[in-house]
Amino acid sequence: MTVTALVMAGGKGTRLGLAEEKPLLLVGGKPVVEHVLLALKRAKLVDCVVVAVSPNTPKTAKYLQKSGVKILETPGKEYVSDMDFAVKTMGLETVLAIAADLPLLTGEVVDDIVARFFASGKSALAVAVRQKFRDKLGLGAGYAFDWKGERVVYAGINVLDGKRIDDTELEQEIYVLDKPEIAVNINTVDELQIAREHFAKVSEKKI
Repeated sequence: MTVTALVMAGGKGTRLGLAEEKPLLLVGGKPVVEHVLLALKRAKLVDCVVVAVSPNTPKTAKYLQKSGVKILETPGKEYVSDMDFAVKTMGLETVLAIAADLPLLTGEVVDDIVARFFASGKSALAVAVRQKFRDKLGLGAGYAFDWKGERVVYAGINVLDGKRIDDTELEQEIYVLDKPEIAVNINTVDELQIAREHFAKVSEKKI
C-alpha cells in the first residue's frame, strides 16, 4: 500500500507574529520545511511526498517550486480541512500528515510512526507528547488532553487510511512519543529559539 507523506505548510502562523512564513524560518541555516523533507526522504516506509501550501504561504510555494518538490494548493482554512481537501483531491491511500515545523524530525522516527500505524490495525493514528516532557524542554502548552491519566499534546503528526476520509468517526490509535524529534515544533518565537538551540546541540553531537 502506498504511503504518501503530506507536509502541511499552509497555515497562517499567527502565534509567531513574524513577517516570514513559518515553513521558511531558518533553523540550522536552512528553512524548517527542508528539515522535514529531508527526514521524509530518508524514511524507508514513505513512498512519495506532497507539500500542501495555501494562499497563506505564497513564498513557501514559490520556494518549493524551484526545488522541484510536488506541491498542492489547499484553501488554507485550517489544518484538518486542508488535509481533508488534499486527501480527496489526490485520492490518497495511506496518508502521513505532518506539520512543516518539526526541524529535528528524522527518517527513523517517521518509519517508527508509520510502522506503528500498520501494526495497530486501526484506521487512524495520532502522535502525541506528554505535557511534562514538553515542559522539560521549555516548550509552551499546546492543545492538551487526558490520555490514560496523563496530559498529552498532539504533535502535528497523523496517519490515516485515506479511503475512509469521509467516515464520520475513525478508530484511532494514540501513539505517545516523548522525543525531541517530534516535541520540538515551532508555534511561537520562544519555540523558534528552542528549536535552533536543540538543532545546534544535535549537530554538535554528530561532529
